[in-house]
Amino acid sequence: MTSDNETIRALQEALKHSPDNLPLLRHLAGLLMQAGDFETAEQTYRQALALQPDEADLKIRLAEAFYHQEKHSAALVILEELADSEPPLAKVLVMFARVKLAVNDKEEANRIYQEAKKLDPGISVHELEIDTNQHDQASVDEDEPNRFLKSDKGLPVEDQNDFANLGRPGISFKDVGGMEELKEEIRLKIIHPMQHPDLYRTYGKPIGGGILLYGPPGCGKTYLARATAGEVDAVFITIGIHDILDLYIGESEKKLHNLFETARHNTPCVLFFDEVDALGAKRADMRHSAGRSLINQFLAEFDGIGNDNEGILIIGATNAPWHLDPAFKRPGRFDRTLFVPPPDQKAREKILRLSLGTKPTEEISYLSLSKPTEQFSGADLKAVVDIAVEHRLREAIRQGKPGKITTDDLQQAACKVKPTTLEWLATARNYCIYSNEGGQYDDLKDYLKLQ
Repeated sequence: MTSDNETIRALQEALKHSPDNLPLLRHLAGLLMQAGDFETAEQTYRQALALQPDEADLKIRLAEAFYHQEKHSAALVILEELADSEPPLAKVLVMFARVKLAVNDKEEANRIYQEAKKLDPGISVHELEIDTNQHDQASVDEDEPNRFLKSDKGLPVEDQNDFANLGRPGISFKDVGGMEELKEEIRLKIIHPMQHPDLYRTYGKPIGGGILLYGPPGCGKTYLARATAGEVDAVFITIGIHDILDLYIGESEKKLHNLFETARHNTPCVLFFDEVDALGAKRADMRHSAGRSLINQFLAEFDGIGNDNEGILIIGATNAPWHLDPAFKRPGRFDRTLFVPPPDQKAREKILRLSLGTKPTEEISYLSLSKPTEQFSGADLKAVVDIAVEHRLREAIRQGKPGKITTDDLQQAACKVKPTTLEWLATARNYCIYSNEGGQYDDLKDYLKLQ
């Protein structure tokens, strides 16, 4: 029996005792997808969505499970809903295009895929580009700057690493509402060294390093990482656990090494590890040597042993920094830990404006919404808009004509949504009080106003 099968069985056993554990469900479903058990993965994603019905990433994963089972109609229902969001996620459109291609709607698949590339020029999905080219439905410009990002060795990135989601973000800090203190902290610690490398080298200060973003889920850690890369016009590579873990011993370590090699050939580069605690969990808690070996490889690549990591910024995002192996937090690795709080008033206003988009609205008093939406995550705010829209739809059906969304609609909707950040903040409070000897949670402590 492989270690992956043992992990799956262990997670399934754990879920019998904790069936509402969302991180466990998410992790189990991801492993089931890797193992090719798409039917069980579908059931697991459904169970997770019952707990978090508005999470777009879970819906995308469920659509992917449908796709692999050739349940194309079910996948299209989910993806059509997600594609209608403003603005849609590029990865949603890519999955949408894949399903359209699977049902032989090649022209629509190409249109959707080209729309995805406009949102994220770095997206490169080989089967879509190959299939649409074969049927003369798409023309790929070989000189497009992000089609093949060349290294100083003249090697295309795609030859160095097949799995990296690589590109240059089209956003910067001006696209991030609020969070001014956090952005200034990132400018001082990260952006200025990369913008003035000669000055920092004069003092023997290396350019790059690692930072850890932590905070409640749905509060913009990934978006902030992309904006950081955009500020310095760096290549941005985003990595999830599914990009690294492999069934065969040694392959995960090889993938991780290839990933860092891709970054070294394309500096300045930002490597973004989402849910980094899944890759860098405490070795003391691991039963299998394969997991410990992967963490050792990660640490070696982080330190640049035998290689030069100059110009590489490594950003990790996690909801549970206390589960990360302590070796990652020593100086020279994730030595800068930044708390990403729930959106402040300006950020909440921007999220609400984006969520309302082109929907019919009266003049909205965003200031009056600041108090009832305090400590709401971005996902919570989108849920508020959804509830307000549903109320207006019911009224439109009853009255026979559409009405505009009002401030009162949004206030009433906000009263029906409980902030999903509260549970996380309650857990984090205990770590601030009892496990903050090194001061790594001081910014969280200040946010919670603890003595």
